[in-house]
Amino acid sequence: MEDCIFCNIINKKINSSIVYEDDYVVAFPDINPQAPVHLLIVPKEHIKSPLDIGEDNKELIGHVYIVAKNLAKKFGIDKKGYRLVTNCGNDGGQTVLHIHFHLLGGRFMTWPPG
Repeated sequence: MEDCIFCNIINKKINSSIVYEDDYVVAFPDINPQAPVHLLIVPKEHIKSPLDIGEDNKELIGHVYIVAKNLAKKFGIDKKGYRLVTNCGNDGGQTVLHIHFHLLGGRFMTWPPG
């Protein structure tokens, strides 16, 4: 996906401060942070949105949660708690059509969000 910003970050065509990478995901700071810790965890597989998750990539999505847990610990937000958010579609606030997960922490999260 040549026009996908996240694919371009994954393929190193756009520089980013990657804080974690493995065979399945990359993680880097959000350019518009909403909390002291605000990382994006992005699967390397281009999945457009949560609506496109299928049986063939359910293990990948589970892997994202393990990575989020480990990053929360690395960034010191595991003890007090954090939020992991995935937006879906226009009304859900999805602005990049490549599934990604916002890991937010370092402050109290209010409810309802948005």
